[in-house]
Amino acid sequence: MSVDVTVDVTGAGYEDIHARLKTYEGLTAVGGVGKDLVNEPMIRHWCEAMGDTNPAYAGADAVAPATMLQAWTMGGLSGHGGRSEAYVEMLGLLDTAGYTSVVATDCEQEYLRPLRPGDRITFDSVIESVSERKTTKLGTGYFVTTRTDVRAGGEPAGTHRFRILKYAPAGRRRRDGATGGVTGGVTGGVTGGATGGARTAAEEAVADAGKALASSGEAASASRPERPRPVVNRDNAGFWEGVSRHRLLIQRCEKCATLRFPWLPGCNSCGCLEWDTVEAAGDGTVYSYVVMHHPPFPAFDPPYAVALVELVEGVRMISNVVGVPHDRVRIGMPVRLEFERVDEELELPVFRTVVHSSAEGSGG
Repeated sequence: MSVDVTVDVTGAGYEDIHARLKTYEGLTAVGGVGKDLVNEPMIRHWCEAMGDTNPAYAGADAVAPATMLQAWTMGGLSGHGGRSEAYVEMLGLLDTAGYTSVVATDCEQEYLRPLRPGDRITFDSVIESVSERKTTKLGTGYFVTTRTDVRAGGEPAGTHRFRILKYAPAGRRRRDGATGGVTGGVTGGVTGGATGGARTAAEEAVADAGKALASSGEAASASRPERPRPVVNRDNAGFWEGVSRHRLLIQRCEKCATLRFPWLPGCNSCGCLEWDTVEAAGDGTVYSYVVMHHPPFPAFDPPYAVALVELVEGVRMISNVVGVPHDRVRIGMPVRLEFERVDEELELPVFRTVVHSSAEGSGG
């Protein structure tokens, strides 16, 4: 029996690096002027790509979709070329310490006024915060948040927060003396670790953990990482409340009765902010799908199928297809909603294939 055990090893240089990183908070990261005025062609291209037919985005009194806020500040392939010395130094400090990888994690936007064709955009970005060192499945590193204040014609128009993780991939030794994690396959001992000589405290911890898991007879289940949690916020809390009661709820606009999914603050068709819900019947078909092979995620067992399911109500949602091998999922396949208990705290809507009685004996 073999299990993977991860032990984080803290480095002696952590406090010094973190203290230096905190000195960059509040300093300018970049600033400049949007390369283009807010304009109708970019608005039209955005709406076509997003499938957004809201009439507010066309005509003489058109406004730009609020979610285009960042688009008007982006520098394109040539960039803005205006990164501050402080921002470059901070990234250099992280690179030198071994945190050379980067991944964008999330963004937040706040809208203060509509943007209209002809608006001249200016913006300033500051390094808002640097987290303490965090250990993730990717590795160990620091979350860096920048805040961009966007102005139109000199008036505040919105705020965009962008967060990245600068990290050392798991298992790679950093220059501050720590590693992103010590991982070894445990098969009656430690493999993948140092061989010969005295074992380190980390290796002893790995060995002890592996023996404990193996002796319990539950190594496989105990070693499986926790399934990632959905992000629940004020815009989608009602959906997850419905899931907890085994109800799949779809938003319905109170003005034009258009159904929408996923949940959004306003109607894509008419812009109305008032809505109620209808419960999905649970029947649908596979509209499209992918089979995930790579990259592997610790909480999942690839290959597995992820489908875009079209419900009979007309909306589509992404979920897992169960009850059939991944290589037998097909477009147009009928499926039926059910709720899968992932662990004690998490239950998710999934779709099981609807199998005719003649096919049940074939393992479909």
